[in-house]
Amino acid sequence: MLLLRPVMRGPWVLLRTSRLAAVAWGSHPQVCAAWTPSRAHGTWSAGNGSRRRTVTAVGALLGLGAGLAYGEHRRRAAAEAGPGAPPPVFTRQEVGRHRSLAERVWVTYGSEVFDITDFVEQHPGGQSKLLLAAGGALEPFWAMYAVHNQPHVLEILQGYKVGELSPEEPSLPAPGDPYAGDPPRHPALKVNSLKPFNAEPPAELLTENYRTPNQLFFKRNHLPVPAVDPASYRLRVEGPGGRALALSLAELKSRFPKHEVTVTLQCAGNRRAEMSRVRPVKGLEWGVAAISTARWGGARLRDVLAHAGYAEEEEEAGERHVCFEGLDKDQSGAAYGASIPYHTAMGRGAEVLLAYEMNGEELPRDHGYPLRVVVPGVVGARHVKWLGRVSVSGEESPSHWQRNDYKGFSPAVDWDTVDFTTAPAIQELPVQSAITEPAPGATVPPGELTVKGYAWSGGGRGVVRVDVSLDGGRTWRVAELTGEEQRPGRAWAWRLWCLTAPVPPDCAALDIVCKAVDASYNVQPDTAAPIWNLRGVLSNAWHRVRVTVAED
Repeated sequence: MLLLRPVMRGPWVLLRTSRLAAVAWGSHPQVCAAWTPSRAHGTWSAGNGSRRRTVTAVGALLGLGAGLAYGEHRRRAAAEAGPGAPPPVFTRQEVGRHRSLAERVWVTYGSEVFDITDFVEQHPGGQSKLLLAAGGALEPFWAMYAVHNQPHVLEILQGYKVGELSPEEPSLPAPGDPYAGDPPRHPALKVNSLKPFNAEPPAELLTENYRTPNQLFFKRNHLPVPAVDPASYRLRVEGPGGRALALSLAELKSRFPKHEVTVTLQCAGNRRAEMSRVRPVKGLEWGVAAISTARWGGARLRDVLAHAGYAEEEEEAGERHVCFEGLDKDQSGAAYGASIPYHTAMGRGAEVLLAYEMNGEELPRDHGYPLRVVVPGVVGARHVKWLGRVSVSGEESPSHWQRNDYKGFSPAVDWDTVDFTTAPAIQELPVQSAITEPAPGATVPPGELTVKGYAWSGGGRGVVRVDVSLDGGRTWRVAELTGEEQRPGRAWAWRLWCLTAPVPPDCAALDIVCKAVDASYNVQPDTAAPIWNLRGVLSNAWHRVRVTVAED
């Protein structure tokens, strides 16, 4: 989370944007008790080509304003560093004196020492995260997010080198891998990031079953998977008037009626790869399979909150929120968190679950064992896993992932102008559909073709129709829908669909397109360009698959 902050959906670089263009490098006075260099930062290894590549990389990561500022920083450092000047040598004790902006912020990486003071205010993950490493080593923090171990990140760091550790300093033990305790995963999954683990099933397997097998259900982790002892586990539920409940797993199962519901979960970044072809976006390159369906079992959240003393319907003036906090934490101790509106949890007939079963089995570790939230019809980011605490507040969850992520913006907004406070957090998702068979680029025989896929809409809006075209949208056919019957307004799960149609004679290629229509007659947009946004979320344009027609 230091230098770059990767988040949700696989690691990505989240930027504190309103300050990026305005804050210049070198905004703090040079203060050094151990050594006062004659230059702001010495750079001993970067040539012109290296600097050019780094400026390009950082420009893409941090936005144009910060990229230009970084380039100026590197040019100044290179000009002031004398040719062949040996780097100063420091002890760890000397590095440890530089733990604040007033004393300069120094860190080590390997055997090198860096003064990153001028980067602190521009750190994408926030100043406080970066200062956790002040005066010490970066390795324990970078171990949390493998995205840091990339050449362009190390090249950025080199711009702040001020010296090297004394060769007499003993080497620090290698930091433990925070992901070493993660569970095994199915080999068929297509991995988007290993640390944290994020993966989706092959599209052709996604629609083989109406309920996705647990092993193939898409995996979306933001942090290491916690090891939770079910015997000592307690869910803390904060009630009104300062009262609190501590519920064991056994108590949740015995005190509250078990409720089951079939729910589709979709990541906000599903189909992001298509949006990134319009313009680059920040986030994991999800294909069409960051979506899955399961039968969930557990206690209704409304029953648990009522037991804690909350009214079934909101009585107080003003909006309230139910906030969730997971047991998965980063190196600073910050937990993953999210919230939903109070009425979503406590409205009459609400089906938000504190789930302990998935497809008739106990929750797998990757999916939140021993307890997770399932919020039907709502984006996956609010389905907090490894649930540790529930509270009711007049404000949304303060979590980074609620306030500064998983929001949509205009195509006109970029990383230099974005203000996350201006957009609401994503809750219900728009209507969606995608083709799972045939695969893009496949060769299909002439004669007859079968096309398969899924369709879903948020907010309990059922899918009423899926239209399929074999000629890029010039002509259309209506697909056959399959799946469980669902009540109007409570269509929490997807519909699978299938179309069998003749291949036009003398046709060498097909441009297959699908679009879904939900019960409110919302329909998918035809292209991604008008809905492009810098985070690549809410990608629901017509899905297109191009195939070749030829004899086997």
